[in-house]
Amino acid sequence: MKNYPSSFIRNLGVVAHGGAGKTSLVEAMLFNTGVINRLGRVEDGTTTADYHPEEINRHLTIHTSLVPCEWQQHKLNMLDTPGYSDFIGEVRGALRVVDSALFVVSAVDGVEVQTEIIWDLADQAGLPRIVFINKMDRENANYFKVLDELKEKFNADFAPVQLPIGQANDFSGIVDMLEQKAYQYDAGGKATEIPVPGQLAESIAEHREKLVEAAVEADDELMMKYLEGEALSIEELKTGLAKGVASAKVIPVLCGSATRNMAITNLLDFLIHYAPAPRVEEGKPFSGLVFKTLADPYVGKMNFIRVYTGTLKSDSTVLNSNKEKTEKIGQILYVRGKATAPVQEVPAGDMAVLVKLQETGTGDTLCDKEQPVKLAGIDFPQPTLTVAIQPKSKGDEDKLGNSLARLLEEDPTVRVEKNVETKQTLLTGMGEMHLDILLEKLKRRFGVDVTMSSARVPYRETIRSEVKVEGKHKKQTGGHGQYGHVWLRLEPLPDKPFEFTEEIFGGSVPKQYIPAVEKGVREAMTEGVLAGYPVTGVKVVLYDGSYHPVDSSELAFKIATSLAFKKGCQQAKPVLLEPIMEVEVTVPESYMGDIISDFNSAKRGRILGMEPDGKNTRVKAIVPLAEMYRYAIDLKSMTQGRGSFHMVFSGYEEVPARLAEEIIKNAKTETEPDK
Repeated sequence: MKNYPSSFIRNLGVVAHGGAGKTSLVEAMLFNTGVINRLGRVEDGTTTADYHPEEINRHLTIHTSLVPCEWQQHKLNMLDTPGYSDFIGEVRGALRVVDSALFVVSAVDGVEVQTEIIWDLADQAGLPRIVFINKMDRENANYFKVLDELKEKFNADFAPVQLPIGQANDFSGIVDMLEQKAYQYDAGGKATEIPVPGQLAESIAEHREKLVEAAVEADDELMMKYLEGEALSIEELKTGLAKGVASAKVIPVLCGSATRNMAITNLLDFLIHYAPAPRVEEGKPFSGLVFKTLADPYVGKMNFIRVYTGTLKSDSTVLNSNKEKTEKIGQILYVRGKATAPVQEVPAGDMAVLVKLQETGTGDTLCDKEQPVKLAGIDFPQPTLTVAIQPKSKGDEDKLGNSLARLLEEDPTVRVEKNVETKQTLLTGMGEMHLDILLEKLKRRFGVDVTMSSARVPYRETIRSEVKVEGKHKKQTGGHGQYGHVWLRLEPLPDKPFEFTEEIFGGSVPKQYIPAVEKGVREAMTEGVLAGYPVTGVKVVLYDGSYHPVDSSELAFKIATSLAFKKGCQQAKPVLLEPIMEVEVTVPESYMGDIISDFNSAKRGRILGMEPDGKNTRVKAIVPLAEMYRYAIDLKSMTQGRGSFHMVFSGYEEVPARLAEEIIKNAKTETEPDK
């Protein structure tokens, strides 16, 4: 594939709700541009864009694929993105580097949840958008119903550029509203120009007037001519429409059928004329943004990059301005799905893949060493569904750690944490399917078979009353003995995890042994008396004791202290504490009642307040962590995927007695086999 000047490049994010036909549309575009000689099918796992094993097995897009094609001396870089909510991070990465978004909407199912979510992201980014109503040949397809739904759901100026000739089984072609020409398609998708059907005259007149109004909206000169009643030429309308699309003020609507290859060439023509070209600052040195990373088993680490300024050249050295490290650029590849071709340089506005970089990851800027810049990164969502994982084979623990590090490299929406308290490896992802696929990758790519279980809650223990307690460790075995003797006062300490002081008078415990006493307390606090959870919120005062001039030692005082502390905790009304999270949920207002009810009744939560957030409402609440581990699934179910949430640790609170009994009982059952 040759290099193109930026004005002849179109960078498009192909986005939709899952099942609307994005990947089939990309496949049809590849077929019509001569890249492939037969149409692949998602159902058969034969499409160019969905080539990963997990995509072929599940018949859905999981990874964003870079799929370029050439049409009429232009290059179209299409980023085929996932339509399933668990992989919204892939969509965000793509939207950051494209110049426009092609929304694919099903003529049967209309505007679905992910379309709404991605639309909002494109809106926030001010991205130009084009809508393609797909599946016009399917039963119950209804172009006009979907057009009305688009207008109802989104605050935007939709301009129907094409109208269908027939719908569902009767769909046979389209009317181009700008040129006022009609096209019919044969079984192979070949277009033939036909007279504009008379029965559509009224509908064409009505919708063309709307198209004209939209076209003049972005051009003051055209608006004046229109208001003065002057007729506008087709060229003037095209100019106005192109300005409207580029400024994101006008959303053109086209239609067709991807699987039957109908109206795809018309769409390609439209994209090269109306989708905006990359805006490039001439004369600037190289800079580019890495928007995706893949750990390919054969090629190695692959960094997908959009070049913003200058030229990216092989065998050059560049700066990673995020990591402040230099990178040697070796091979540069143009890719199309899994197919690759080496290239010597990549001009501004284009996209390519770099292989085997040492330090670079998704969201990093690469740039000229002498004139460093840092481009805006990518705002990835925080993962919210946590599970515990462990290798089925004990010998695979190191292998699991290395494999997870590779997965973290390529997926910014994954978190891995080794929880020291619960002794679990915690894997956090965007949803159940995301986690399933991560486990599948661990097994297929790295040969690590893992089991998944629920994450344990890191409970704490504390005391509710003050006690004075004695601890004595005395051992005489002939020769050097052991002697340590302490009196401790244990007091509740609500605002701090721990405090140690001493009130020794007269040297009853020599100063050199006092650090050993504190160490004994700290070690004893790691395992409480109720269920073996760490102790917190305790003030310990060493106020008396005794020693032996020969037999006393640091170890003896440490043991005596530990005995005293555990005995004291048992007497000081010990209670179980649980971590409490401050949760913020963002949902459309219509779901607010369900969210509040669920927190109050099912989640043991307390509502802190609500506030409007654009079209949505933010609900703030305090909720126990134990109730939040699977909240990602509950929220998706309650809001049909329209809700999102994040949470931060707030503090610890006492577990209700009824629940505490059950937790303590379970903890003792779990630890018995270890003893």
